[in-house]
Amino acid sequence: MDVTGIVVQVGSKVPFINVGDRVMATMLDEGGTGGMSEMVIAPAHAVYKVPDNVPLETCANVGRNYFAAYHSLKTLGSVGPSSLVLVDGASGGVGMATIELAKAMGAKVIAGVSSEEKTLFPEQVNADVVLTYGRTKETYQTFKKEVQIASKRLGHPQGVDVVVDMVQGELFETALVSVTRPLGTICLVGFTAGQRAIRPGIILIKELSVVGSLWGRWALENPGKHQQNVTQILDYFATGAILPRVNRIFGADEFIKAFELFEENKGKGNTVVCFSKESEVMKVERSKL
Repeated sequence: MDVTGIVVQVGSKVPFINVGDRVMATMLDEGGTGGMSEMVIAPAHAVYKVPDNVPLETCANVGRNYFAAYHSLKTLGSVGPSSLVLVDGASGGVGMATIELAKAMGAKVIAGVSSEEKTLFPEQVNADVVLTYGRTKETYQTFKKEVQIASKRLGHPQGVDVVVDMVQGELFETALVSVTRPLGTICLVGFTAGQRAIRPGIILIKELSVVGSLWGRWALENPGKHQQNVTQILDYFATGAILPRVNRIFGADEFIKAFELFEENKGKGNTVVCFSKESEVMKVERSKL
């Protein structure tokens, strides 16, 4: 769980955070819990200043979504302006963050979702192509062919450079390996379709790199580089390269509704519980009236 707010007290050995700073923090050191409170304590290495022009609520899920996405794209995938990225599970929080970040980095993006009704979400964050892969081997095979066609149209006839995979399951072997170029990278972020054994022979033939993606350990072992990554993410927000968004804002007395939305998989990764009487997003909207 991530939190945002105003700093009220700073440890004596913390030089870069001041009382009154607008910040976000991850609760990684607490096992990801402990943020559902008006006051929290966070270690300095997990606290990041939020740009003045970015509403705090829009950063309340940056750690959960954007840290995971950026770790896959930059640290593991070395994505750049000439890259082609395929994202599956693209209508969820990490999936949409991956699209936004890849586009901000100058890459082209093919987004995959499981059903037609989910295509709107990656379209809203400017994926270049949005395709559906369904839930059967036959639809996976159709998806493979459509990705290959899209890759050629986007100037990558050998296939995509990086796959950020939230699905795994049978989709991995049926489609993802085939659409990745030789020496390409598949980042395993999740397995919403279940876990399937990966046959090493199909990886060997295309000389692919298949790598698990968990940003937390890497961030603890590389705090300086992680701080640079977070600074870049927040700069994308500040400059408008990524438009800050919040799916739903609940008051503190409605926190159960927020968790129900999450449990029912109806949120889009940016569900926020706000302890203030009026959120910064609400203030901005009211100022436009």
